[in-house]
Amino acid sequence: MAEATPEFKQHLREAFETAYVGQTFTYRRTFSDGDVAIFCGVTGDFNPYHQDDLFTQDSWFKRRIVPGLLTGSMLTHIGGMISFLAAEMHFQFLQPVYIGDTITCTLTFTEKDEVKRKISASARMVNQNGIEVINATLKGIPGNIRLAK
Repeated sequence: MAEATPEFKQHLREAFETAYVGQTFTYRRTFSDGDVAIFCGVTGDFNPYHQDDLFTQDSWFKRRIVPGLLTGSMLTHIGGMISFLAAEMHFQFLQPVYIGDTITCTLTFTEKDEVKRKISASARMVNQNGIEVINATLKGIPGNIRLAK
């Protein structure tokens, strides 16, 4: 891999120095049928839990659910807004997300590793009723924060 420019390295040093434990970022969105169709088309996730009304009406969900990784991808929106380059992500899918649900994702920086120059974070996603649907942990390299706190 090619070497980064000195200016870019300085940019990353400054971003790391300004990040702090407890810093939070929030993003909210409502998932539509179109979101699910596009995600399933792009990923090839044609699981009947996401695609088939007749199948799901007999299941414990009673209706189609949003793919877990589509909901989890809310972290990529936050990551893009703060130029956070993820090195690892771990998800726990706790409750189903249904088409039409509004999910609020809150990402919080939990640790700064001065040696590896990486940030650890946790994320919590809750639905419009305050029920936690996903929690996650991640590590990565911070960049220029462009998202309002």
